[in-house]
Amino acid sequence: MAETRDGGSRPSTVRLGVVQMRCRLGDKAANLQAASDLLEASTDHLAIACLPELFDVGYDPDARDGALVELAETVPGPLTERLCQLARHLHSGLVAGVLERDAKVPEVLYDTAVLISRSGELAGSYRKSHLYPAEHRWFRAGGSLPVFDLDGVRIGIAICFEHAFPQIAATLARRGAQLILNPSAVPVGYEYLQELRIRARAQDNQVFAAAVNHVGREGAAVYCGASLIADPRGDVLARASSSEPGVAAAELDLEVIRSQRLQEPVLRSLRAELYEPGSG
Repeated sequence: MAETRDGGSRPSTVRLGVVQMRCRLGDKAANLQAASDLLEASTDHLAIACLPELFDVGYDPDARDGALVELAETVPGPLTERLCQLARHLHSGLVAGVLERDAKVPEVLYDTAVLISRSGELAGSYRKSHLYPAEHRWFRAGGSLPVFDLDGVRIGIAICFEHAFPQIAATLARRGAQLILNPSAVPVGYEYLQELRIRARAQDNQVFAAAVNHVGREGAAVYCGASLIADPRGDVLARASSSEPGVAAAELDLEVIRSQRLQEPVLRSLRAELYEPGSG
């Protein structure tokens, strides 16, 4: 165990679970119960569990703005309080994709991930900053790429489509992320992108990375599942079903990050000033 800045301990290994879900569109109570049931049924004691993008309301490509506004909540709010209670009950850190409403302008919505400590405290939130083109109809983009300390683990978030941007993962890694979580809603036909990019982002930056997907039919969309956890070599440590909900888990040996970076010092060799637009 290493020390964190506040004097707490920083783990050398972490048990991570990716909670793959078939969500019910617009039914927050049912989706929260489904997540709770999956976690309760897991035989692993997870240090951190991650739920998919917009797990609370489901991901609906044909969403109507009015319906989303009615479903959205502020952060913090009633849903995050329920997630805090669940984290305390499980004694596990939670990361969850939720539909956030702006506290000052209710019509402004964000595709957000919240982080909750195992003691049940809201540890931070990230608003998706690189929206998929169709999402501009519904959401406002966030404006930062933070790295969070969740129970001693340094975590960066990249939501769904954001796995397409190597710059996001590289920025998070340079800011100290050990684990990059990708809460997603990837449909059937795009599973190759999910696997290729998550493994590449992990190996590129010598970090752990995980995609946490929906599965099965939600309205008109069918999601491909196949959530996965990749290590700093790009190897897959755990993979979920392509057709059923479930929890896939793996033990992350955080010392592998250091060993890979000693073997090939990629981050130390970066020359970021050469990569900006118009440079050279």
